[in-house]
Amino acid sequence: MRVLVTDGDSRAALAVTRSLGRRGHEILVGEKHGRSLSHGSRYCVERVVYPDPSRNSEAFLEGIGNVVRSQAIDVLLPISDITTFLIAANRQRFACRIPLPDISVLERAANKVDILETAARIGVPVPRGIVLSDAAALRDQHVDYPVVIKPWRSRVNTRQGWRAPMVSHAANRDDLVRDLSARPDHSFPVLLQERIVGPGLGVFACIDEGRPVALFSHRRLRERPPWGGVSVLCESVELEASTRDQATRLLAEIGWQGPAMVEFKLDHRDGLPKLMEINGRFWGSLQLAVDAGVDFPVLALEAIHHGPFEVQRPYRVGIRSRWLWGDLDSLLLTLRGSTGLRTSPSGSGRLAALWEFGKFLGKDLYYDNPKWDDWWPMVVETRARLAAAATALLGRLRHGMDRA
Repeated sequence: MRVLVTDGDSRAALAVTRSLGRRGHEILVGEKHGRSLSHGSRYCVERVVYPDPSRNSEAFLEGIGNVVRSQAIDVLLPISDITTFLIAANRQRFACRIPLPDISVLERAANKVDILETAARIGVPVPRGIVLSDAAALRDQHVDYPVVIKPWRSRVNTRQGWRAPMVSHAANRDDLVRDLSARPDHSFPVLLQERIVGPGLGVFACIDEGRPVALFSHRRLRERPPWGGVSVLCESVELEASTRDQATRLLAEIGWQGPAMVEFKLDHRDGLPKLMEINGRFWGSLQLAVDAGVDFPVLALEAIHHGPFEVQRPYRVGIRSRWLWGDLDSLLLTLRGSTGLRTSPSGSGRLAALWEFGKFLGKDLYYDNPKWDDWWPMVVETRARLAAAATALLGRLRHGMDRA
């Protein structure tokens, strides 16, 4: 099949490109600029450049539609939040298969307020939290600190284009008031959520007609930023019965179809996994599942035709996946003492971080980049990182000269 994958500069797109390319599919990779991480893969047969979907949604949709027609695309696989929402909401414009649930289901999964309320109603543990419709609503609320401030959605479509409201932290009421006052209207409603201390747990699932055809679980070992963010080192773990049941119940409740990741944090206080969110698209740690033996991109294509699905074989537990450049970012933030709650690691904490970062080899350690059969994306990523570092250094030098 000819498959068009969007958002080629993402790690998820690279994992999809490699997975499907190894199975003999012809993979075209799109991005809003001409050089991306996945464009460097040997499994990318053609590069596609389209208008920036965050700035001009209509031009993006028109551009993708033209590629689907001219290149006889069989399957269109959007990767990011923005491209996923746009393509799902306009699927009638594309004469190809799109392995996504209905837009109403996607919208519901993306709404953090709705999904946490739904989870609580069906008995899935969630963090304690308060929903604020606007900054003024804080007046009548008692808040326990520290608190995590979460916008209702990760991406919001506004008149000025798509925006990404930030997740932040507040250590006290003054911090919280300043944060809420500075937020634009599209950030609201926001969740004020208790901070859960513990490792992140993800349940990866592929759902077909209400039943899970594949399940996988991982835990986050290191994140960027270190206090909570994207995974930079993660490990496959046995699927706990409680998180399996909670994840599949929640996905069934909202009528999910296809692949998704349900994210939890294991609360050290009571040992319970607490729901964080649903990732209704391919996720950054996708390569870990593929390396451990569960090929979700292939399953996504099979779900288009509703099988037949092979019985899931046990995946390998203890496989680790590392995003080296992201791990370096996390290390630098730790060494600088940057955290979300104004606390700095001790000297021993910094030394421990350096020691752990230096463990480059291991029997069950895999890297996003490079792969033995596909090493050029590592060159692309390294070039981009060095260019960004050089640009930042020149900017600081110019700033210093201007001040002098």
